[in-house]
Amino acid sequence: MGLFDFIRNAGVDEDLEKAVEITPERLNQLRQESISKKIAQLDIDGEQVSVAVDGEVATLTGSAPSQEALEKMVLCAGNQHGIASVDCQLSVDAPAVAAEAASPAASTEARFYTVQSGDTLGKIAQQFYGSASKYPLIFEANTPMLKDPDHIYPGQSLRIPPA
Repeated sequence: MGLFDFIRNAGVDEDLEKAVEITPERLNQLRQESISKKIAQLDIDGEQVSVAVDGEVATLTGSAPSQEALEKMVLCAGNQHGIASVDCQLSVDAPAVAAEAASPAASTEARFYTVQSGDTLGKIAQQFYGSASKYPLIFEANTPMLKDPDHIYPGQSLRIPPA
C-alpha cells in the first residue's frame, strides 16, 4: 500500500493530555497502545494488525479483511497526535480481494482529504460529489472515528469513498 503522510500535530491526543516528561521509547509505546486501542474499537472482523511506532512514524503490518478496513486502520494511526506518517504494510485477505474483484466499485480505493479551517462535511461532499447532501457518505466512511458529523477539525484526515 505504501507510506501515507499526515499532519503530525493535528491528531487527537486524549490519551496524552497530562504534561509529564517521558522518554521517547515510552512515548512510542503510548502511541502504539493508543493506535492499537483505536483500531480495536473499529470492531473489524478478521483484522490481524500489529502496530509499531518509531518517533513520528507508525507502521501497520498484518492483514485486513477489505480495502475499506485497511483505509480505516490507516486513518486511526494517522490521526493520532504526534504521528506524521503511516507505513502501511497491510495486505488485504485473499477471499476479500476475490469478493471485491466481483464488485469493481467496492474495490476502488478511497481518496484521503485533510480537513481545512472552515470545512464541513457538506462542503467536502460538495467538492467531491457535487452535492452537499451526500455528506452522510463521508460520515459513514469515517465511522467510528467520527462520532458526530459536526465535529471535524483542521488537519484531520478523512476517508472519501467513491460515490
